[in-house]
Parts: sequence; C-alpha cells; structure tokens
Amino acid sequence: MSSPVPPRRRLTGPVRVLVAVYAVLAIAATGRSVFQILDRFDEAPVAFSLSAVAAVVYILATLALAFRWDRLAWITIGFELVGVLVIGIVSIAAPELIGLGSVDLVDRAFGRQGTVWALFGAGYLCVPLALPVIGLVYLARSRRAAREAAA
Repeated sequence: MSSPVPPRRRLTGPVRVLVAVYAVLAIAATGRSVFQILDRFDEAPVAFSLSAVAAVVYILATLALAFRWDRLAWITIGFELVGVLVIGIVSIAAPELIGLGSVDLVDRAFGRQGTVWALFGAGYLCVPLALPVIGLVYLARSRRAAREAAA
C-alpha cells in the first residue's frame, strides 16, 4: 500500500496577491509582445523580442510562485529584476541599441513601440520595476520563515 500524498498548501495572503499580479502581467506582456511581433516586428525586432522574453519570464515566475518552485522563482524573478533595470537604462541612455532610437520618450513607454521593460515599465505604471523587488523580498522572508520553522 502506498503512503498518502501530503496535501498541497494553499496559497494564502500576500503570495496569492503576488501570483495574481504576476498572472495579469504575464497575460498583458504576452498579448502585447505577440501583437507587436505579428503586426510590426520589422519596426523594432530587438525591443519586441525582449518583450516576448519578458512575457515568458512572467509566465514562469507566475507558475513558480503558484506551485512553490522556489529555485525557479528565485531565478526568474532575479532575471526579471536585472532585465527591467538593464532595459530601462538602455531605453533611456541608448535606445538605438534596442531599436527605439527614433522613438520619442513617451512613445517608448506608451506608444506603438513601447515594450514591457522600456523606461523601467513606465507603460505598465512601473509595476515591472516594483514587482521583482516585492517578489524577492517575499522569497527571502519565506526562506527565513521555513528555516526558523525547521529549527
């Protein structure tokens, strides 16, 4: 006779909200990047490809948080923070590197060629900048709480 499978812990409290926000951002980033790639990829292929990468990262981070795959959550959320910082800086200092050199500052965030991480996620009300910080803080606290519970 096999041993019973322990029940999965339900998502409660702050992590539930965190997963929901990640899921919404994953859907938004996926929709935007797919549309941009299908509709006008030739205008800014690097920028639109980076948006697709961001979408994949958000999907993976959502799943990692929801299913408590901690290692994948650390990797994806850490990558997300680096991505939004690097692309945010590049989109301001050297936008031509990602194909946004001819686009004005407002259009980089909110216009046809705006991307998820451009201008630190300004087109998404800077949620892409705040979310990985919140996610990493949550993961660190969760790890600390698990260690204390085990001790």
